[in-house]
Amino acid sequence: MDRQTIRIKYFTDKIDKLTYINGISDWIDLRAAANVSLKKGESALIPLGVALELPEGFEAHVVPRSSTFKNFGIIQTNHMGVIDESYCGDDDQWFLPVLAVRDTVIHTNDRICQFRIMEHQPVISFEECEHLNGRNRGGFGSTGKA
Repeated sequence: MDRQTIRIKYFTDKIDKLTYINGISDWIDLRAAANVSLKKGESALIPLGVALELPEGFEAHVVPRSSTFKNFGIIQTNHMGVIDESYCGDDDQWFLPVLAVRDTVIHTNDRICQFRIMEHQPVISFEECEHLNGRNRGGFGSTGKA
């Protein structure tokens, strides 16, 4: 697999540098770049302390880490952030929009979300039809309970 080199600007020296852990996960952890205190029901844009120049034709998908809700009691309000390659200027710091479901404190350098780089969807067209060829699974929510 070819290695991509991505230019990165850090807005603070108080967070660990981004690292790609080959062979373990292709998701890269992002950290809070400031201390943030939230009361239950409050929202905030948590600065992540980085801006990246993504390669042409790529975008970043930003989601919470699996432990974010348990550890901090926050949910990402847009559920998944999509950052395309046009968001690459000197002031285009990445942020995580969150809502607190309990009182919480997030400290500088806490790992609160993660991202991966994905290629843009190919150009597609739609062909209208009366019937689809696939096997019918029974509709939404039809797989039952485990």
